[in-house]
Amino acid sequence: MGANFSALFIIDCLSSVSSSSSSSPSLGDLPESCVASIIGYLDPPEICKLAMLNRAFRGASWADFVWESKLPSNYQLLVDKILTSSPENLGKRDIYSRLCRANTLEGGTKKVWLDKSTGGVCMAISSKGLHITGIDDRRYWNHIPTDESKFLIMDFLDWLIKIESFRGISCRIDPEFRSIAYLQQTWWFEVDGEVEFPFPPGSYSVFSRLQLGRASKRFGRRIINSENVHGWDIKPVRFQLWTSDGQYATSQCTLKEPGKWFHYHMGDFNVDDSSSSTKIKLSMTQIDCTHTKGGLCLDSVVIYPSEFRERLKHKGFLKC
Repeated sequence: MGANFSALFIIDCLSSVSSSSSSSPSLGDLPESCVASIIGYLDPPEICKLAMLNRAFRGASWADFVWESKLPSNYQLLVDKILTSSPENLGKRDIYSRLCRANTLEGGTKKVWLDKSTGGVCMAISSKGLHITGIDDRRYWNHIPTDESKFLIMDFLDWLIKIESFRGISCRIDPEFRSIAYLQQTWWFEVDGEVEFPFPPGSYSVFSRLQLGRASKRFGRRIINSENVHGWDIKPVRFQLWTSDGQYATSQCTLKEPGKWFHYHMGDFNVDDSSSSTKIKLSMTQIDCTHTKGGLCLDSVVIYPSEFRERLKHKGFLKC
């Protein structure tokens, strides 16, 4: 958060002071208000690490003014939208923690969470939350069970976090994120989506998570069946998005490299007003009746703060 020091620096200082005479003052003797003013410059994960040092740091880590600076500017709108069953008088640290979980919306077809390091709002729309032309005809599309959906993994990690805080909670994985949409063959590839949400001010990027080929496991090893993969090298897929305030973005990309999940960049949009919701319409098409195409897995559409593009690029997940 722009600080010139980190949790490791403070820990080193505390270690050096503790090694001196026990009668000497230490960081543990600092008032909680002073400690809170210091750790307020750190990122949330570093604050949580420092909370384990001693009582003063633990108490300071719960200060509301520390966590209010980490929350989005319209966090109260997010709480009303996402945390429908949250108790009253919830502390800012608790609010931050709950918003960082994979919170479900609209029957489980959408998930919203804060990035735990930056506080940026992220959203995912499962394949069942999208309008896919021909999805009801099994000659073309099928919803197939998988353990490769990004958000099945997210649900499991979220459950582990809850277990650490509340013993005895059962694991509940949303069925909409247990499966992906698999295209066997079609002449007309068209997928549309729509979402309305109070995104905080900032710049956002939209991606579609796709894979050519169908994955399975045999004797514990991942195997890709690319038998039905065809038609995607003839014409690129066109991605488009529109926003309620008149923004428009479009891009084109040729799908390739079977057996790998990629985030295909659909476009960017900006949010200036934090007091109202932004409505976004999405589209991906490859319409050419001169040839069929098939062998495509559609997991989800995700919306991230635009700076996340570098993360995806660094990990090799980004296309176009």
